[in-house]
Amino acid sequence: MNIFEERQKQLGIILRSSGLDGLAINAGPDLVYFSGLQFHLSERPVILIITPDTHPFIYFPEFEMEKVQNADITLLPIPYTEDRSTWTALLSKIEDHVSLKNKEIGVNPTSFRFLEADLFQRAFPECRVVSAQNAISELRQIKDDTETANIKKAIEIAQDSLENTLPFITIGKTEREIANELVVQLLKEGSDAELPFQPIVAVGKNSANPHAIPSDRKVQTGDLVLIDWGARRNGYCSDLTRTFTMTNISPEFEKIGQILESANHSARKANRTSMTSHQIDQAARNVIAAARYGNYFTHRTGHGIGLEPHEEPYIQTENQNELKNGMVFTIEPGIYLPEKGGIRIEDNVIVRDGYLETLTTYPREIKIL
Repeated sequence: MNIFEERQKQLGIILRSSGLDGLAINAGPDLVYFSGLQFHLSERPVILIITPDTHPFIYFPEFEMEKVQNADITLLPIPYTEDRSTWTALLSKIEDHVSLKNKEIGVNPTSFRFLEADLFQRAFPECRVVSAQNAISELRQIKDDTETANIKKAIEIAQDSLENTLPFITIGKTEREIANELVVQLLKEGSDAELPFQPIVAVGKNSANPHAIPSDRKVQTGDLVLIDWGARRNGYCSDLTRTFTMTNISPEFEKIGQILESANHSARKANRTSMTSHQIDQAARNVIAAARYGNYFTHRTGHGIGLEPHEEPYIQTENQNELKNGMVFTIEPGIYLPEKGGIRIEDNVIVRDGYLETLTTYPREIKIL
């Protein structure tokens, strides 16, 4: 039994316990996770239907037949042509093998599009489509050794790429130019061509925007330079943030950098049995609040990473779920002063036997360029 068959077996157990009769997946990370197949998300629908009692069905464009035939798992193929008038009838042929009448089929509510949902409901009008978010995340949150190795390699690529980019960051360079250079270095170091996200390079007061978009703003003496970037390896992501300064740093931001190093360290070292996302979030947030910058830490402390750069678990105050072995996520406290600038320190960690192992090794102090 290969890894995809094992995942489908585990999914079947979860589906039964959840009262679901199957799972419908479209092109994207869930499809890769459960089948190993990669399809572009486009105007041509791709739907994988997994039920506990049959081999999975795959509904896909006929011209991609070779991809399906070479899959690592047994699939029941349902190819369709460019004639859209036949699409619904072809999909409904699944009923020749397994009845979906009056059944509940789960989907990922954040990725299963109207295109697929509408087609599915027309093909199976007596089938109820419901959220299977919990069933999917229960499996995908726990990374096996191969997944972890890919994430570690993505971290290594990201760290080396940033180091290669730093000499390029000089007075007069724009945020956009720096971000583009970083992309080049990520690809040179071996990242998958599809990056987890486009790098954030935020200079000066733009760094006060946690999700700034690189602009033509030029680097000036004394600026903060916040860089949020990541690589992808065999589909798996890394996500880091470090902050630098040009030639000098103000006393206030030097102090903020030290506060954030302490907050980051406190969260990464919050080792205990049965630790929760809430506890990790509070470990970082309490340090920042004690320094009277609590109002300037405006986002959650972290989020899961894997086939997607943002996935469960979400490290936030409201999340009381226990963190389990194999979960990989970010710890990224930040402080953002409007119209002045911001600093964030983001690391990637994995849960190991009741403690957090830090996977990232890049220095966390505010480095002068």
